[in-house]
Amino acid sequence: MTRPDDFEIFLAATPGLEPILAAEVAGKGFKQPRQVPGGVVTRGGWTDVWRANLWIRGAGRVLARIDQFRVVHLAQLDDRARRVAWASVLRPDTPFRVEASCAGSRIYHSGAAAQRIETAIRETLGAPLAPEAEVVVMARIEDDICTISVDTSGEPLHKRGYKQALNPAPMRETMASLFLRECGYDGAEPLVDPMCGSGTFVIEAAEIAARLNPGRARRFAFEHLATFDAAAWAAMRGVNRQRAPAALCHGSDRDAGAIEMSRANAERAGVAEGTAFRQAPISEIAPPAGPPGLVIVNPPYGSRMGDPGKLAPLYGALGQTLLRRFGGWRVGIVTSEPRLAYETRLPFLPRGAPVPHGGLRVSLFRTGTLG
Repeated sequence: MTRPDDFEIFLAATPGLEPILAAEVAGKGFKQPRQVPGGVVTRGGWTDVWRANLWIRGAGRVLARIDQFRVVHLAQLDDRARRVAWASVLRPDTPFRVEASCAGSRIYHSGAAAQRIETAIRETLGAPLAPEAEVVVMARIEDDICTISVDTSGEPLHKRGYKQALNPAPMRETMASLFLRECGYDGAEPLVDPMCGSGTFVIEAAEIAARLNPGRARRFAFEHLATFDAAAWAAMRGVNRQRAPAALCHGSDRDAGAIEMSRANAERAGVAEGTAFRQAPISEIAPPAGPPGLVIVNPPYGSRMGDPGKLAPLYGALGQTLLRRFGGWRVGIVTSEPRLAYETRLPFLPRGAPVPHGGLRVSLFRTGTLG
């Protein structure tokens, strides 16, 4: 069993964005974060788990790794699972469920592995098993090594707790925050999204500018664990570092319904004063008064929203407008279609590997400062 004040904490990332998440985790002061496939690993105690859920924008969920051991058959797993100190983490009065995966191991049946661990917990701790339980024990058996973790987040962390209105193809807030970071956005400059949809980029940027914690408005699975201290959590959550934003975050869209959604979402998120939304087509966008900043946009892509060929004029018009009116600004465009990105004629920097998004693989196309 790991020490309660020093165990591995795994923060899940969208595959391909691990380096960006690692930079965020390091910037928040977590111990020696290192990127691994699918996320970032750091070390700490339960208060660090709470901080990670509350503070980190780019993580999809946070797992606490509570034990690890070698197993080569199910009887051995049954025996070893009964020796895990479940009572130090789980509560006997709180329902739980188990998810298991197996890869490259002599134990290859994930369902059977999950059943052995479920039985061990029920018989040693007395906690009830429930298929929809918020507390999830996760077992990964890889190369005959079983790693036991607890999902401390519950619902995925992109669910910030404010967005009730969505457009047809929304980007997750966690991914949006990492793309903002990759574009160099730190909250000190204006931002423009000319196809804002439900306002994800604009609201994430406004929260960064106001120093609002992404997890401030939601609940977490760790609140149901034996390790939870309600008073300590209330004190951590109550720290207010909010500041007046240095610049507004602007969103526009040709669809009036999208603007209505964005305004409502910004109001619920508490950043209405740091945002400005208006209905406008691409041809009417212009930089706000003041210093230059970042234009970031998640436009329609062909395979998701229609025929790619029919969207080429839209991308071309976007590029012409940005090149003509946004000198001194940087641009980020998210799309699954490189040929559409290049229709903008923007001077893109070398791009990274595509990342999964909604059944597609998308890339962030970035520019330096436009001339």
